[in-house]
Formats: sequence, structure tokens, C-alpha cells
Amino acid sequence: MSKKKLLVVIGGVAAGLSAASYVKRRRPDIEVLVLEKSPHASYGSCGLPYLIEGLVEDPTELIARPIEELREKRGLDVRVLNEVLGINIKEERVIVRNIEADKEFEVQYDWLVISTGASPLLPSFPGIDAEGVFTLRTLEDGIRVESFIKSKSPKSVAIVGGGYIGMEMAEAFSTRGLEVSVIEKLPRVLANYDEEISEMVREELIENDIKLIVGSGVKAIERSGKVTKVITESETVETELVLLGIGIKPNTALAKDAVIELGETGAIHVNERMETNIPGVYACGDCAEAYHRILKRNVWIPLGDTANKQGRIAGANIVGEDVVFPGIIGTSATKAFELEVARTGLGELEAEREGYDVSTTLIESNTRAHYYPGRKSIMIKLVAEKGTKKLIGAQAIGGEAVAKRIDVFATAIWAGMTLDEIAWLDLTYVPPVAPVWDPVLVAAQVGMKRA
Repeated sequence: MSKKKLLVVIGGVAAGLSAASYVKRRRPDIEVLVLEKSPHASYGSCGLPYLIEGLVEDPTELIARPIEELREKRGLDVRVLNEVLGINIKEERVIVRNIEADKEFEVQYDWLVISTGASPLLPSFPGIDAEGVFTLRTLEDGIRVESFIKSKSPKSVAIVGGGYIGMEMAEAFSTRGLEVSVIEKLPRVLANYDEEISEMVREELIENDIKLIVGSGVKAIERSGKVTKVITESETVETELVLLGIGIKPNTALAKDAVIELGETGAIHVNERMETNIPGVYACGDCAEAYHRILKRNVWIPLGDTANKQGRIAGANIVGEDVVFPGIIGTSATKAFELEVARTGLGELEAEREGYDVSTTLIESNTRAHYYPGRKSIMIKLVAEKGTKKLIGAQAIGGEAVAKRIDVFATAIWAGMTLDEIAWLDLTYVPPVAPVWDPVLVAAQVGMKRA
């Protein structure tokens, strides 16, 4: 009797489990071993702010599939608290340490999927290891922050970083009754958006009593008793809790040590089949690059939906289906108090840096008919290529249904549509959900006259 083939997956969250599940579903004869160094698998880290805010009452609610279900119903051998220490490419083996038993062992694989994710960037300034200083990336991180709030009852928090996690956590902590300060080294929050959008976010934060310190980096953190001092280049902030949210980096040490090729972004280089430069070795999720359909090169834009898609593509190719990942265009969204914020494609400055000659359109409209109660304002910015009028970017901010509009623009960019084509799309109209001229159509109608 021939020995069963074995797929080893390093990482038991979005991308890894997507690949593992697909392989087992299509090829039950393949054994699938998933190795995860943390105590938890199959959870949604995007839900961590809502755990801290209190919208999610129990951390286990963020777990999509309990380990028992993954083992019994999906047939996956999922082992948590098992850390992969190294990859022997020549012998097709992984070296693993069982953390609980503190014992090492080796596993020989037929295919390998690297889905090691990403880790928070830790700045070099003094004091980041002080009590009350946290990052928020894993379920364990969320549990630690929640435990600190419950046991220490802090009255204030300083968030270092004004990106997505900073915005979402500013709202979460404020809802919990903490005084919130946001410290951002760059001149504005949400700097990956164009200035018109981030300015509205700044105003929303101030209206909700969030203290903003922008254009001022952190020099050090000091703690004395319950009080922590965050010393910035412009002032000192006294607080009882610090959250570091300055960004993340791909976890590529295992790949690099195994001489698996990294891309120019620093993430693992993969082709459209999610293959690395080593036959039989795949990479997906936040540790891997993705092809950008507008830029026509690999980029690193780590997002949960991309991770799940890449995992499925890797799994499909492992079972011989020859499937291609069509790429991304950088569609994402966040929320800051009463404002939804979303984007797709390239911003104005991004497009110009890439050599595009662009025209831009900025409009304000309403999300419902002007006479219907509860309507919210929405601002949309479009970036189009001059001459061709092809849409290459869109950003929006408003009180409701912002992502709905950006999804339309994302579809249009994906399909290579021009502003003239978008301007006449047959979109839904009914007073409670949209005016007769939807903001999407208004923006495209204005834009096509300028491009």
C-alpha cells in the first residue's frame, strides 16, 4: 500500500486554513497537517477592535471554526502551540517545536504552504516593553488588552499610529469611556487616503473628543506606577494604556532562511498560481505578495479577503486544478465613529508617482432621496486617466452605504470601464437607499466632462 501524500500548512488562520480546507475537500486522500504556533486557529483578527469596544462579548465569538470541528468535520490535523523552526527544502522537511512539551520533531511533506502572516512593527524607541503597552494583531493580543482594561480600569489611552487600526481603536476605546489620544508621525491620519478624505476623518475625531497629535513621532515611553508617559517630538502625553499601531511587516524569516525568494516589497514572491521559486512550496496571505492589476506588478497590501482568496488558489493548484489568482486593486474600508471610509485603486498622488497623467473629480451628494428621513452626506473622489477617461481610483467618505459605492467603482476598475460608461450604469433607485441619480453616477457624470 502506497503512503498517503501529505500537505503541511504553516499557519492556521485565514490563508492557511483556506488552502488546507480546499485540498481536503477536493482530495480527501491527501493528509493535511496545519501547524499553528499560537493557542488559537481559524479566527478573524479584523474583529479585534469590536471585541475591545464590547460589540463582541466573548473572544471565542471571533473563532470561525473550533479546532474540534476542523479536525472532525473537515478532516484537518490542526495542531496549535506547534511552532515551525525551519524548512529543509532539499529534504522536504519542516522542523517543529511542540511548545507545551518543549520537544522538537520533523515532518516530511509532499507540498508545503507558507501562510505565516504578518507581525506588528515594533519601534526602536525606549519603553515599548513597559507594562500597559500593547499591540493588537492576534486573538491573544485582544485578550491581553481586554484583560488589562478589566483588571486595571485605565481612564486614558494613547494610540501610536493613525492608520486603520488607530482609527478603529480610537472609536473602540472611546466607546469604553477612555480618554483617547492618537499620535501620528505623518502630517495627517489615514495617510493612505487623499487629503480631502483624511481631513474629514480628522474633523470627525475631534468632534468625538479624540486628541490628535500629528507630525510628531514618539521618542520614548516611560512608566511610573499606573501612569505612562508617551514622549513625542512636540509634547508629552500622560496615559495609563498605550496601543502601538504603526503598521505591520510580513513574517518571512522561515522563507528567507530556506532560500525561498522574497520580492522587492519584502514579502514572499509568488506567481499567479501562488507558487514560490521552490517546486511544491506555496505562499499566501499576509506573508506573500499579490499581483496588482493596475500597476501590473506584485505589491504587498495585506488584507483578510485577499488572504482567503490566495489560500484557495494555492489549494486548487496543489490538487492539480491549474487556477490563476487574478490579482487585487487595493479595495479596502474602515470606520471612524459615524463615518464610513473606503477606497479602491490608486489615489491621486499614487497615480502621479506611477507616471499617470490624471484628472480628478470631487463631489458631495446624499445617500438617499433629499426628502427621505435619515439621509447622510457622502463625498466621492475619482481619479481617471486623462485622454482615455479610464477610472483608476476612487475614494469615498460618508455616513452610510459608502462601501456599496466603492464596490461599484472597484467593479468598474476591474472591468476597465471609462467614466462615460460608469456614468450610465443601471443602478438601483428607491428613496430609502439611493437618490434617483446615485452618487456613483453623479461623480462619473461630472468626471467625464473633465477627463
